[in-house]
Amino acid sequence: MKICIVSDVLAEENNGTTIATMNLIRTLKEKGHDVKVICPTTKYHEGEKDYYFVPTIKFPGFIQKIIDKNNVVIGKPNKKLFELVMKDCDLVYVMMPLPVGIKAAKFAKVKMKKPVIGAFHAQAENISSHFVGCMNSKLVNKFIYKVYYKKMYKYCDSVHYPTQFIRDIFEKTCKHKTNGYVISNGVLSCFQKKDVEKPAELKDKKVILFTGRISKEKSHHVLIEAVSKSKYKDDIQLIFAGQGPRLDEVRKLSQKLLTNQPIIAFYSRAELIDIINYSDLYVHPAEVEIEAISCIEAISCGRVPIIANSPKCATKAFALDERSLFEVNNPDDLAKKIDYWFDNPEELKKMEAEYLKTRDQFDFDTCMNKMEKMVIETKEKYDAKEEK
Repeated sequence: MKICIVSDVLAEENNGTTIATMNLIRTLKEKGHDVKVICPTTKYHEGEKDYYFVPTIKFPGFIQKIIDKNNVVIGKPNKKLFELVMKDCDLVYVMMPLPVGIKAAKFAKVKMKKPVIGAFHAQAENISSHFVGCMNSKLVNKFIYKVYYKKMYKYCDSVHYPTQFIRDIFEKTCKHKTNGYVISNGVLSCFQKKDVEKPAELKDKKVILFTGRISKEKSHHVLIEAVSKSKYKDDIQLIFAGQGPRLDEVRKLSQKLLTNQPIIAFYSRAELIDIINYSDLYVHPAEVEIEAISCIEAISCGRVPIIANSPKCATKAFALDERSLFEVNNPDDLAKKIDYWFDNPEELKKMEAEYLKTRDQFDFDTCMNKMEKMVIETKEKYDAKEEK
């Protein structure tokens, strides 16, 4: 099948959307499909075969500052390019409800008469969190979801949701049923439990890991405050694996509250697997999360997680019992959960084995087979409808 993938975010593989998109592109190619990609101009895919670039847009004032802090670019839709790439394609797969994706979905459906799949990788809060006082505004987030549907998803023959959680929220909010497929983005088989010794400088530390963008909705501050309240605070070493716009705020708060300053860096996949395996706990304090592959990666390596029990977070579904959940935005409750696991090392060991048993449901190859099936079914259903 000839497939056109459109992604507004496709640069360095340091965020969930880019990683999911590149995994999809590589998998579909490996399965024998002809894949063409439309994305904004960046240094990362220049010169590569079957990549087509739209120009980028510079915005005035604080809007561009927000975009730059998030290490993304915004592309300018180009209908001539859309037509050039889409005319020979069997299906168009749009990754994000941003300017290029929005225009591409409508153009593919209305002008080119092609079946369209829309992926759902952005919660409303991922947008509203960048504006003061808006992240928890029901009115603002409801408006964003309605815009999502009106501008893009109503043109989609199928919608890929990483979790049932986000499908339910979106369909309830926009008041429209979609032809939805709930499929995890999957965890690569290389994320496995193995024996890794802690680096010499961490030998005597209790290592807590959190992997995720350093942004408001990920709630790094909750974990920092919790560690400062833990009875093990002098022995805990935080590792934040990620990059993002709130790096300065995280460092300032850490300097104020913590004995041991967190290690903050972006790691290669091999480095991250080692870090997960020598960590003692994985904590996911995010208030907003569609799936959190990073948490599943940790579980797949046998780490016991502690996850925010947030109504806006799908990740809580991965917890096997209440000991792996804490009250969202409550550092005191999180500190109690951290202390419990460090107080009970034998129980921690036992639960590591229990969490390892859950990894198969997120097997990458199984998830990608489901993704391919979705693509094929969407095309077949579209063709059948057109024949009628």
